Formats: sequence, C-alpha cells, structure tokens
Amino acid sequence: MNDIKIWESLLFLFAPLFNTPSFEIFSRLASAWVMCPGRCTITRLYLLAEPFKSRAHDAYHRFIREADWCAKHLWKIIAEELVMEFCKTGIINVDIDDTTFHKSGQKIEGAAWWRDAVRSTKTKIVHCFGLNIMILTLQVNPPWDGEPLGLPINLRIHRKGESTLIELAEEMIREIVSWFPGRTFEICGDGFFATLLGTDFPPEVFVTSRMRRDAALYKMPPKKTPHTRGAPRKKGKRLPTPEGLAINATNWKKVKVTLRGKEKERLVSSQLVLWYGVKNNGPVLLVISRDPAGKEPDDFFCTTNVKASAEHVIETYGGRWSIEDTFKNTKQSLKGETPQSWKKSGPERIAHLSFLLYSFVWLWYLKTQGTKRTWKILPWYPQKRTASFADALTSLRRVLWRQRFISRSEKTSDSSKIISTLIEAVAGAA
Repeated sequence: MNDIKIWESLLFLFAPLFNTPSFEIFSRLASAWVMCPGRCTITRLYLLAEPFKSRAHDAYHRFIREADWCAKHLWKIIAEELVMEFCKTGIINVDIDDTTFHKSGQKIEGAAWWRDAVRSTKTKIVHCFGLNIMILTLQVNPPWDGEPLGLPINLRIHRKGESTLIELAEEMIREIVSWFPGRTFEICGDGFFATLLGTDFPPEVFVTSRMRRDAALYKMPPKKTPHTRGAPRKKGKRLPTPEGLAINATNWKKVKVTLRGKEKERLVSSQLVLWYGVKNNGPVLLVISRDPAGKEPDDFFCTTNVKASAEHVIETYGGRWSIEDTFKNTKQSLKGETPQSWKKSGPERIAHLSFLLYSFVWLWYLKTQGTKRTWKILPWYPQKRTASFADALTSLRRVLWRQRFISRSEKTSDSSKIISTLIEAVAGAA
C-alpha cells in the first residue's frame, strides 16, 4: 500500500461517523489543512479542498459550525487506533495539561480571558483572550528512541462558570478508561493536577505529579489499640516538608534515568508518606530527585503507584514534556489557532480537528516512514538525527501535493522536474 493510500485509509476510519457528503468534506478538509502553506483560515482551506469550486464555501463553514457529528466519537476512534498501533500491551501512559488557543474578536463562542502561562511570571500575571483547552495525550516512544511523542486522544473546552479543570480532567480520564477495560493507565500531570491523586479512580489507574515543596506530610496512622476510647487516628506523626526531608535524607541512591531521550544521572530518595490534604485514604510514594552536580534544584515527585521504582517515577514525569511539544507544534506548524469560526460549535470543533490532525500526521508518518531520514542535512544543523513534527508534516505534504499535481499534469520529463521543484517549495512552506 503506497503512502497516499495509507493516508486515505486512516481518514476512512471516520467514515461511519458521517453521512456521505459530510465525510467527503471532512476528508478534503483534513488533506487541505495539511497542504495549506500559509494561514489556515477556512476560506483558504476551501480553495485547496475544492480547486474546481464544485461545492460552495458555505458548506465547509456549516460542516464545522453545525453539522451533525460528535467530537467524542472521533476521539474514541483515534485513541483505539493509536493504542492498537503503539500500546497493544503494558501500561498506557497518558499526560494531561491545558493550554490556550488565542483568538481575537468580541463574540467567539466559549472564549474568555485566561492567565497566559507562557508570558506570566512570579511577579507579573499576563492575561490572554481565547479558548482554554484541556488535552489528554498518549505518550509514545518513537522508533528512533528519542524524546517521546504526545499524541492527543481526548479534548475538552473549559468554560468559565461550568466544570473546573480538575472536574474535566476526571471526566476525560474516566472516559478513556471505559474505552480500554482491563488496561492499566499511568496518568501524569504537573503540580496543578496533584489533587487528582486523591480522586477515587479504579485501581488500575495511577496518577503521577509533582509535589509542593512545602506540602504538609505525615506518617501513616498507627492501628487503633483494642478496647480504647475514641475513633481511630487519621494521621500519624507529622513529617518535615519535602524540602526538609531532602535536607535530612541519608538513603541516597545513584541511578541513571532517561529524560527527553537522553540518559542522565540522578541521586534519588523515596519513601511512603501520607499527604493528608490531597489523599487522606492511603499513602503516596514521594520521590526526591537530586542533580549530583548540584546545578539543578531538587525535584519532588509523587505517585499513587506505591510499588513503582524511583527511576520509573522520574522518567514518567520527564516524559510529560511531550505534551508541551504537542501544544507548540499544533499552534505553530499546523496553525491550529488560525481557522476562523465564531458561532455555535465552530470554535470548539476547530480545536478538536487541529489536535486530531496532529495525531493523524504522526500516525501516518510512523506507519509509512518509520526510521527513514526524510529531511535534508543542512550545513547549519549537521547533527540532526531524529524527525520533528515539521519533518512529518513536510513528508505528508509532499505526498499530497505530488498526487494533486501529477493527477492533473501531462507526464513529460520537463513537467516532472517542474513539479518536483514546486512540491519542495510548498512542502516546506510555513
């Protein structure tokens, strides 16, 4: 099966969710989004999707804004495909975080003012206008053994006055767990999501996060002595804060961990503690990570997987960075913020489609290219050894543009040279 057939077969996975006209619009829109060399507004995508104007541009606006399709069903299909391809057995590693899709305009459905995590500092808070998006990504180790990939498998829009981010996170986690009964999940989020450690998830769901440096920690409560008055104790003896425990720790162990595709040495110390303010019904495993060179500050991680090794906890949290790359690539390379839709479900569906397409591009690339070198070695970057999302997108663009040109051109030696030059120009355009 050639590359274009594989792309078409991936799109065809969603055919049962649409009627025939809607599926044709969906598949053409997805391909046009990949091919688009500039801003991905809906009208620009329309010009690529309908070169002969066989369908009015209003049909594409209506498809995004009010067509009869459900994003949750799309995510279930792509999640099943990704897990079947990359995680047939073992633990399913999932990262969680939120980001903002910047928008402009006074009347955009679901948009509001939010804290800008990128531009804000400890002393200055910057706000931005747009959609606040909660994402779950599947952590996938690529065949070239570099930094993990974060492939979106679920998404929600956070609106002011409705469900909180934590409530949305719980809802999304329970949803993906229901899609894969009997599988074990490792959910990882930054310190904001540490409160999920106290959520009553099924026993096959573990949560890993970062612990506050000043967290109030206790030993587990002692067993109640028989025939004594009063209720059983809920907390044991008060322990020092994580920083205090790091200062007093003597049981350091030197280990090697893989962080973002690179092996590093760390000194680790771990122990079971009761973080009563977050999880009052059982212990969590506290892992202290220290740079042997003393250049980096100590890190404090916690997990409900109390049998996990310290190395596993550190690597699990280190792999969480892949979700940050997902945000950057979806916004910058796929231009996920640029399609303009203001009313009804339009803005929300644009967010769903952009992150869905990110997973699709990587899935196609890993299926068709694997460990091939699909990029040119440039004099200013001779050490490049692994593919980036821009490389994956460029590879798929080459395939789609070549099919577009060749299907409408005469087959001569001169035309082939001209077409190859044009394909390279549009494939690398941003």
